[in-house]
Amino acid sequence: MKLRIFTEPQQGASYAQLLAVAQRAERLGFDAFFRSDHYQVMGDHFSGLPGPSDAWITLAGIARETSTIRLGTLVNSATFRNPGVLAISVANVDDMSNGRVELGLGAGWYGIEHSSYGIPFAPLGERFDILTEQLAVITGLWNTPHGEQFNHSGKHYTIANSPALPKPVQSPPPIIVGGGGPKRTPMLAARYAAEFNIPFSGINRSQNSANEYALHVHLSGATHRAWCIRLHWLRASERTTQTLLAGQQLLDARWKNFVSMACAVHLLKP
Repeated sequence: MKLRIFTEPQQGASYAQLLAVAQRAERLGFDAFFRSDHYQVMGDHFSGLPGPSDAWITLAGIARETSTIRLGTLVNSATFRNPGVLAISVANVDDMSNGRVELGLGAGWYGIEHSSYGIPFAPLGERFDILTEQLAVITGLWNTPHGEQFNHSGKHYTIANSPALPKPVQSPPPIIVGGGGPKRTPMLAARYAAEFNIPFSGINRSQNSANEYALHVHLSGATHRAWCIRLHWLRASERTTQTLLAGQQLLDARWKNFVSMACAVHLLKP
């Protein structure tokens, strides 16, 4: 089991604070530092100050101030960025970190932050169509051999004669598909992702999502994939232990040969 730090800076964190957490996590031996991708505070118990920050700009800075810890997003919203631009940004940060980034991508869900910053927010089904196409474009750009061109003609994006540059250091960076959708999300994760990331929402629902994902992995012929369940690190140690044990129970024996589990530690303010 890998332990990874997950932060939500839209609730109120500066770049300096994020950097300090990432550097401390690296010194303590955590496997990775992840941040959310949101532009507005959630709830009324946090101020949200100094305000939102861009996920890949902050990760670029952190990449230059760390050396071993992996860095990534949980998860980018497909509604925020053009997939071609996102592919370039992630490849750049992968270079800046010497091959330590992971791209988390989801359909997006928080409507308020879209209206607050003038970002279109399509209905759920269309957002999943956008996510599907973005995954196809990003992986297509990264996997196109040097000297060849990438083309894509879809409902939402058209790409003509792209040189498909720059290439990331990793071939390619791991993609994480995250979300709680019961059908399309596990299917997309099995098709495009190195990891399926789900929030813990009870044994039965999480088990169903894990089984759906594992089934699609099996049908795809893959020999091994990983899935990660997001757990909240609570001050009550007994509750934390129970949650970790519940997460471990989600590894159905039928899928152990090709699905492993990681654990994301979600830092909550005291």
